[in-house]
Amino acid sequence: MNRRSFIQSIVGGSAAAALGTPLFRAFAGPEVSSDEYFIFIHAQGAWDITVGLDPRNQRAGLIEPGSTATIDINPLKKWVSLSTPLDGVNASSGYSFELVRPPSGPLVFGPGIGDLIRHYDRLTVVNGIAMNTVSHQDGTAFSATGRHLAGTKTAGPSIDTMMANSFGLGQLLPAVSINYPSSFVGQGLDRRAVPLTISGVGTLAASLRRSALYESAAARDGVTALLSREAQDLASMSANPDVMNGMYLQYEGLRRMNGENLINLFTDSYLRGKYTSFAYSTMSASVNAAFTLESLARNATRCVSFAYGSFDTHFTNYRNQPLLQQNLFDMIAIMLDYLDVMPHPTKPADKLSEHTHILVVSDFCRTPNINAALGRDHYPNNSSLIISPRFRGNMSFGQSDPEQLLSLPAKTFADGRRPVTPPDVLASMVSAMGIDPRKYLRDGEAIPEILR
Repeated sequence: MNRRSFIQSIVGGSAAAALGTPLFRAFAGPEVSSDEYFIFIHAQGAWDITVGLDPRNQRAGLIEPGSTATIDINPLKKWVSLSTPLDGVNASSGYSFELVRPPSGPLVFGPGIGDLIRHYDRLTVVNGIAMNTVSHQDGTAFSATGRHLAGTKTAGPSIDTMMANSFGLGQLLPAVSINYPSSFVGQGLDRRAVPLTISGVGTLAASLRRSALYESAAARDGVTALLSREAQDLASMSANPDVMNGMYLQYEGLRRMNGENLINLFTDSYLRGKYTSFAYSTMSASVNAAFTLESLARNATRCVSFAYGSFDTHFTNYRNQPLLQQNLFDMIAIMLDYLDVMPHPTKPADKLSEHTHILVVSDFCRTPNINAALGRDHYPNNSSLIISPRFRGNMSFGQSDPEQLLSLPAKTFADGRRPVTPPDVLASMVSAMGIDPRKYLRDGEAIPEILR
């Protein structure tokens, strides 16, 4: 009798019994299974919403709108000049842009919206978000976690950690974060929900490659399977089996990782060759978008978050912002096109787009007036974009004033009438997934007006 048979003869059915204990069930996966996926995008550096989600095309108060005198309009697909120059007399002042309006509904955009206008009926825009900060680091943390920095430290979990903790514990990679402001801070979080933070998709490909010179894939799988069974057996004999159960789950995850060709998932050339619709030459984040689609299609990841930037245009704002935004929104439009035709990995009768939720945020917005370097600086207002089957599409909520682009009260919340804040946006996303926002968020209130 070998050691394994001996252990099994002693333990008998105790291993099976251990697998059914509440401790093991809690360790093995989330209490609520989910077929939902999440994409979080950080428009890094603070975007100029006057040419995008909250457009301003006339001079009013401090607002100096974009014009043909300050913008290279040739690359912009949705630029249409107003019929009169900005000063109404002198054409050298330049012509501003006509607002971009969908065929129906309340939404209105600037020329930076690009091809995303095709999906207008799925877009939920939240404007007039009060940021209460003009620090990049603080605004970034506030948008992603709903909490201001405590000194230099994040004070709460980021939205990708929240979703991974609730729905991704059974995934091979619960959350992958590519330069996104992810944080794993707070009580009651499972350590498996720590986002895998990488600087680029290709950084993991090398670590996943294994030489066949000294061992075969079958030999590696055999060793991993042996270690997995050992951990399972030891857990069945332990008074506190959580650690060994954790090892068992880790080894099983490693077996799956080795059994599937995950190298391709992180290989730039493979992703570019498969997802050919992205303009890789002009959008560096397109590889991240392609990775997102591939990892969701393989059911390898629950959440993918990545940064797109930089929108930090203190200099020559109009030379960069409209085109940067067009590239970002075009990329999102292409992602939606793919999601619309890709079958859901566990619900093949459904499309991925029916179960994928996208949130796009930024640090804050940029000043309505132009500085001495023809750029725009930091301003404590913001907008966000949500694309989700659980949110009302073709919907705009919140507002900024028409003259200085400051946040206006949007509704009466539990704490009184006030503008929308980042915690409200995050609470709405969390609540839409059936989770009590107080599980993760100290502040904020879900906005039922934007939920289906």
